[in-house]
Amino acid sequence: MPDLSLENKYKDHIIAGIDEVGRGSWAGPLVAGAVIIKQGMCVEGINDSKKLTDKKRKTLSETILKHHVSSIGSVSSSEINHIGLSKAIYLSIIRAIEMLPIRPTLLLIDGNYTYNFGIETINIPKGDSKSISIAAASIVAKVYRDNLMKKLSITHPEYYWDKNVGYGTDLHMKGLKKIGVSKYHRVNYKPIQQILIDNQS
Repeated sequence: MPDLSLENKYKDHIIAGIDEVGRGSWAGPLVAGAVIIKQGMCVEGINDSKKLTDKKRKTLSETILKHHVSSIGSVSSSEINHIGLSKAIYLSIIRAIEMLPIRPTLLLIDGNYTYNFGIETINIPKGDSKSISIAAASIVAKVYRDNLMKKLSITHPEYYWDKNVGYGTDLHMKGLKKIGVSKYHRVNYKPIQQILIDNQS
């Protein structure tokens, strides 16, 4: 479980933890979360979002939004289709940083990227299990994106996004084979490309 040891190591900095979600999804946006943990405020229960229940994530997201400094950077599926995934990841993080009301002086980013954000950056593989800031960012980003995909599922129920939030599942594929590709799908992803090819033949 992450703790504040990394943040405490860089106390002279304004630290923003950053994580992105939705990279492997077949549909919907890529979303980056950025969180600056306020000293002395509640961090109890914050953990890698993948290790939390849906209910716990929602509760923690509300706590993080209330007590800490956070932002979201989103890149739409149409943008991903236009610029590709790598540039979309960079853009989502840039947008999250720019939306923060406080300018960080140090970024702790989940993963091992080589992007230049114009701010000192430390890449931390599996950072959401090592840094409270990154874990908090992963929670905020996932809850935001999941909620968005569930709303889209109301008008596009055939893909079962309320259950798979855009990721590749049998039910999602069943919907694709039945009614084809929507404007929210990522057409440069191989499973979606194959559906487009099959529908043309």
